[in-house]
Amino acid sequence: MSATLVQRVFNALADGTVHSGERLAEIQGVTRAAIWKAVGALQELGVEIEATTHRGYRLANAVTPLDAARIGAALPPELRARLRHGDVDWSLASTNSALLAPRMPAAAHLQPGQFDFLAAEYQSAGRGRSTRQWFAPPGGALCLSLAWSFAALPKGAAALSLAVGVCALRALAGIAPPDVRLKWPNDLFALERKLGGILIELRAESGGPAYVVIGIGINCALGERVSGQVRDSGADPIDLATLGAKQCDRNQLAAALIREIVQGLLEFERSGLAPFAADWAAADALVGRVVTVALPDGEFIGHARGIDADGALCVHGNGTLRRFHTGEVSVRANA
Repeated sequence: MSATLVQRVFNALADGTVHSGERLAEIQGVTRAAIWKAVGALQELGVEIEATTHRGYRLANAVTPLDAARIGAALPPELRARLRHGDVDWSLASTNSALLAPRMPAAAHLQPGQFDFLAAEYQSAGRGRSTRQWFAPPGGALCLSLAWSFAALPKGAAALSLAVGVCALRALAGIAPPDVRLKWPNDLFALERKLGGILIELRAESGGPAYVVIGIGINCALGERVSGQVRDSGADPIDLATLGAKQCDRNQLAAALIREIVQGLLEFERSGLAPFAADWAAADALVGRVVTVALPDGEFIGHARGIDADGALCVHGNGTLRRFHTGEVSVRANA
């Protein structure tokens, strides 16, 4: 099955109205059987499509297909001046991987202060924390990566994911309810469930420029099947639709994220984590709660006490205060 035909059928159904198989076949210049196979391929990817005999096909939830030109046009002029290349693909293994080993212009040519962005409707090997797979059907999430070049590695770069988390909250203002929280070090939570995640990958040379790729995934409208896949992987998901955002224009959301992240990167380069610390503390999903920090040599249990100036998680337990720069953190049940 041609990925191009699958994408074209997805785009045709995106408005959420009923489209007959006969009409779709006529428009696409293929047989009705080819349309039926394309619809089946979309359903296999987790897209919820209603099929009614003698009527046709309808997407369960209308979506706005991702469009690089629309994302770029929604950026303010001063950010468009920094944009070197922006693209949207129908399907990729991973947007982060594509920017780290790019088919785009070589990373070495990305000048400090410039950025590339890449989004995909579907990722076959999207990555989350601790090598977990990121599941999202076409149209059901925003899968976006941004490549940036620092002239030199900023001081305190280990805390960059926390700053980007604050940038994501700022971008979501007006789209998601105000109780979206940040779970150290790189997750967006709402109602105790995962709304999104951040994955940052860095390539730097001693004393030279630093190339960073920031991947962010936001659940928009996952559907039951994909939500089940995510739960099976060990996470409890929630999406913007469940939170009341009935129609999420992912191009506008992508532009808002790019705007806030680029501005945040410039601020982080100047001042580190400090300008983001208060916003992080206000949205901290762990502070005051009993947590378990899983480490290679065991686990540490205690009360989360926020983050320090370097972005380390502070946990008080057994009469001591420990600081963690890495580790898998979970909230203790019934604690």
